[in-house]
Amino acid sequence: MRRRRSIFRTNPNASPLINTTPLIDVMLVMLVMFVITIPPPTHSVDVSLPGTEPGPAEIQEENRISIDRADVIRWNGEAVDLAQLGQLVKASADRAEPVTLLFEPDARARYLRVDQAIGAIRRNGGTTIAFPGIDGYRDLI
Repeated sequence: MRRRRSIFRTNPNASPLINTTPLIDVMLVMLVMFVITIPPPTHSVDVSLPGTEPGPAEIQEENRISIDRADVIRWNGEAVDLAQLGQLVKASADRAEPVTLLFEPDARARYLRVDQAIGAIRRNGGTTIAFPGIDGYRDLI
């Protein structure tokens, strides 16, 4: 009785399992090539700062920065915009003795506005930031 030869296997009694090691090697090389060719993410925040002084807001030893539910930023109770906040933080950072910034966003304030305010504080040299009302977020989790 004549056995038929397989055109795919030289040994008809060999294991039909495929060696996947070369396939995995090629896939890993392709993955590394794709990761290398992906451009790095760029994140920028465009802020136009006016050249005028920020008005009647004062710089004290402890300054309270708050954000309410309507996304209004307040510096010691006075409403300011991001440009004015940046100028006030820069003026407080330029003092000989570092000024403490007490950052108190409302628990229901939008995250984007809080992130913009923190970005303005950090870009303008605000290094000493305290979060005194952090206990108010305990009930949100």
